[in-house]
Amino acid sequence: MSLTPATEVKYLKGVGPQRASVFTTRGIETVGDLLNYLPFRYEDRIHFSKIAEIVPGGIYTIQGTVAEGGLARFHGGRGAIYHLLVQDASGILACKFFHGAYLERRFRAGQRIVLHGKAEGDPRRGMRTEMINPQFELLGAEEVDSTEVGRIVPIYEAIGAVSSRMIRRLIHTSLENLSSPPLDPLPAELLARHGFPSRRDALRFVHFPPSDVPLETLNEFRSPAHRRLIFQEFFFYELSLALRRQQAGLRPGIAFRVRDPQIREAVKRILPFKPTAAQKRVLAEIAADLERPVPMHRLLEGDVGSGKTIVALEAAAIVIENGWQVALMAPTEILAVQHFLSARRIFAPAAYAVELLISGLKPAEKRAAAERVRTGAAQFVVGTHALLEDPIAFARLGLVIVDEQHRFGVLQRKRLIEKGAMPDVLVMTATPIPRTLSLTLYGDLDISVIDQMPPGRRPSETRWSAPENLPGVWNFIRREVSSGRQAYVVYPVIEQSKSAAAERSLKAAIVEYERLQKTVFPKLRLGLLHGRMRSDEKEAVMDRFRRGEANILVSTTVIEVGVDVPNATVMVIEHAERFGLAQLHQLRGRIGRGGEKSTCLLIAPKMVSEEARQRLETMVATNDGFAIAEADLRLRGPGEFFGTRQHGALGLHVANPLRDRELLELARREAFVLVENPEAEAVRRHLLGNLEPQWQRRYQLASVG
Repeated sequence: MSLTPATEVKYLKGVGPQRASVFTTRGIETVGDLLNYLPFRYEDRIHFSKIAEIVPGGIYTIQGTVAEGGLARFHGGRGAIYHLLVQDASGILACKFFHGAYLERRFRAGQRIVLHGKAEGDPRRGMRTEMINPQFELLGAEEVDSTEVGRIVPIYEAIGAVSSRMIRRLIHTSLENLSSPPLDPLPAELLARHGFPSRRDALRFVHFPPSDVPLETLNEFRSPAHRRLIFQEFFFYELSLALRRQQAGLRPGIAFRVRDPQIREAVKRILPFKPTAAQKRVLAEIAADLERPVPMHRLLEGDVGSGKTIVALEAAAIVIENGWQVALMAPTEILAVQHFLSARRIFAPAAYAVELLISGLKPAEKRAAAERVRTGAAQFVVGTHALLEDPIAFARLGLVIVDEQHRFGVLQRKRLIEKGAMPDVLVMTATPIPRTLSLTLYGDLDISVIDQMPPGRRPSETRWSAPENLPGVWNFIRREVSSGRQAYVVYPVIEQSKSAAAERSLKAAIVEYERLQKTVFPKLRLGLLHGRMRSDEKEAVMDRFRRGEANILVSTTVIEVGVDVPNATVMVIEHAERFGLAQLHQLRGRIGRGGEKSTCLLIAPKMVSEEARQRLETMVATNDGFAIAEADLRLRGPGEFFGTRQHGALGLHVANPLRDRELLELARREAFVLVENPEAEAVRRHLLGNLEPQWQRRYQLASVG
């Protein structure tokens, strides 16, 4: 079978239309795309460990056969553990898979299996050695080919029902049957200068490395082949940013009037408090951009509670006073509603028309809102992805504000910008990001940082407490309320699920609100807030809480952004192990806004997963948003941290901005030189003109080249 990089994967033996549709979910449509789907780790299947040699604390790969397995369900149907026994000639190894109901029909006695994981001692069974949630691969009963054992074996992330083993075989078939090598997108001069191998050699190496390469080098992605492919991804991403930045500087923008006394007075009129020096400095940077006749592209970065929103609203006031509209895009409906309520409250003295545009609106409400946006009657428009829909048109869009940009892709931001005649763009993030990483996410933006908290803000003390200690937690809240303070109690879900047992075991805000009001705090006034309430209902509940008419607010994560009640000094988060680090940090940011000492109590069992334990311990150890962001990046990886699993924002499949900072800096320098150096124009045009469709798809380089 003769293949080319352009051959569709559905024509590979064993794929067909159904599996091809599964591959499409990961952007794999051709053989070239498949070859770019790289292993995430490697196993030494030349030298397997014997079960008898395993000791707790070590990481091992073993080959054996399934002896037996069975599922043990918890009382009340709350989850299950799958127990598996694997044997080789030297002994038997026990394995546990938590939440393992999905494995009930997976294993059969006698199946050949490879296990990889950390060995641990089971204290309840005399420190018997076992593996917990090991990675495994069933080899099958048939003769195993050379891609499976007897070599260093690449391990791929499964795609739906397509296993790592099948991906490995398809890639092996593709490499063996290529009639022509894949084109090399990098200039030959650049490859030679940095000693990078050709693309063909790099792909063969990373998919099926020679047996003499140290396993550590492969798993750390430090081989010359890995470095070349990492550089390649960074290079094209940075090239797209450099081209966008160059084009943005050439386009005419809107020169807003900033220094008029009327505009200065309008900005002062909406300020609810005296701004910090950092806020004044950042607003001056933004105002200078607004004055210039080229589009602003600026990132506004600041930790939770640093006052980014009010700075963005000051910028919006300047634009509105000039007769233009402002759009603010948030990643979720809940956050959009919070911004809408905050903007309406802050803009009340100026009587600006604030509009909400989200998918959850009734069709008639949405049509009416869209019409007000189209005619210009709506001056400040808050929305989600609904703002990107084709029917939504602005009369005079002058400023685009994007909140929590790392949850959006560059291309989504671009679509919103195209709703206006080159509006200015202000991107906000409450996720502090080290400079090197900001070059990846925000390389086409100028950066402003609010590095100062408003006066009177005190770091909150954070404690991790087990559920059995809740009576003491409720007593602590009673003491705080008796001192005139207020408290939040946050739950992960609105109401109890009827689906999976694990979800049914979660406490729900509605149920707990009723229980707390009736049996725990019968003499106190409680409020309930969640995402399914109408906007006016949410506003009424929050107004009661702000005025002190409610002592305790029971809520879901609807409060993570835009809620500012200085009198609230206690934050209780139940099932805290279910929340991400950034979300926990955002929630904690709702307290400590006054001058009083504040306390955040994370309620979670002492026995949690290793990742959950690290999240909770990080929260207890620090209030520093940068330290929390670094820990979050380490735990989740850049793909999850930046939202790229969902949005494909970066198009990075093998490159890791944390691990590969040196290559990121190198790729950025090379890409920007190629764009900014007039002498390199011929090389750049040749590169873009001969670029394969997959790279143009990933970064839309054709549209910016």
